[in-house]
Amino acid sequence: MKSLRARLLLFLLAAIVLAAGVQGFVAYRTVLEEADQIFDYHMQQMALSLRAGLPPSAAVSGLGDSEENFEFVVQVWTLDGQRIFESAAQAALPQRAVLGFSNVRARGTTYRVFSLQSRTLVIQVAQDMAARRNMAGTLALRTVGPIALAAPLLMLVVWWVVSRSLAPVARVRSQVASRQADDLSPVSEGGLPEEVRPLVHELNLLFDRVRRAFEAQKHFVADAAHELRSPLAALKLQVQGLQRAHDDAARELAVGRLAAGIDRATRLVEQMLALARQEASAAAGAPPETVDLREVARLALSDAIAAAQARGIDIGIADADADAARVLGRPEPLRTLLRNLLDNAVKYTPEGGRVDIRIARRNGATELAVEDSGPGLPAGERERVLDRFYRAGEPQAPGSGLGLAIVKSIADQHGAQLDIGRSEALGGLRVAVRFPSTV
Repeated sequence: MKSLRARLLLFLLAAIVLAAGVQGFVAYRTVLEEADQIFDYHMQQMALSLRAGLPPSAAVSGLGDSEENFEFVVQVWTLDGQRIFESAAQAALPQRAVLGFSNVRARGTTYRVFSLQSRTLVIQVAQDMAARRNMAGTLALRTVGPIALAAPLLMLVVWWVVSRSLAPVARVRSQVASRQADDLSPVSEGGLPEEVRPLVHELNLLFDRVRRAFEAQKHFVADAAHELRSPLAALKLQVQGLQRAHDDAARELAVGRLAAGIDRATRLVEQMLALARQEASAAAGAPPETVDLREVARLALSDAIAAAQARGIDIGIADADADAARVLGRPEPLRTLLRNLLDNAVKYTPEGGRVDIRIARRNGATELAVEDSGPGLPAGERERVLDRFYRAGEPQAPGSGLGLAIVKSIADQHGAQLDIGRSEALGGLRVAVRFPSTV
């Protein structure tokens, strides 16, 4: 049973029925026992009231036939065995009495008999057990009746209370069900019970996160469309220039420009896809593992070494603390992070320059830093370079403007802090990623 309302009603109504049944049974049995005690007490009191003797009008024959009542019988005997009074001549009760209470079979039924002996008399008071049970049962049913009447009323009250209590949940469900796909406004939390309000609050927080993700995606698509328009337009112009070339020199120059434009567009698309993959990986929430940053640095160097050698740049690992090189994370995103830092350093470092990787422990945290001997960045642009499609310097500067945005996305996934400053050792830019703890 998946419905919370149906489950609550089933268990509560079953509990009411069970409780009413148990209470009714206990009350019925209790009333029967108390009725037996009351009837026995009345029989005993009647016998005691007859102990002083019979009224003068009493005769041995007792009551007339029309007055006989076999449900309740009284007999009085003398000590020598002579019966001096009987309320029913055909009762056929035994002449010999057992003092106190006893059960006697007579006239095809069972009598409850109380016998009392005085100085001169033996008094017997008997009651038909069938009649007694009928009277006790009627009294017990009258006691159980209110319970049988209250149980359905209580079940109606429980049904009403459960339905009213779950009405806010149904209201929230209807609000969410009636929304359009792009409606991410908060759900009203008014009137919700304390058990449901945290769920709706978290749902509103989820709506807010999804809304911000959609907005970021819209901005990303808009920026990507804008950024792709320029290289595609340039490629079109370069193709036209190639078509208009009349000699080999002009054709060779046009081919070179076309190849450079294609490389730039390819790099832009690769960076955009890398950023999309990182954001998708963050949303998937893959579990972290122990990663050796020295191995990550070696793999990233193998990716960047060709571009560095082409420009005569000295690139390598200047310092790697083995005790601080292990962190919790995901190897491939960390490799992408470091490769983007190295690509940026190689791109902006003059020919014959230097790029160093340093892995060290600072203040209990692991720091992965990339330093170069390039021109560096003005202090006012160090925060802006983390934005998507922003390129430091002139708009025609090389690159797609996504490298450091990808670095920041991966650093955020790992709970790391990104710091951009000046390299004291090489004089250029220093980008450091500080991981919260080591393994």
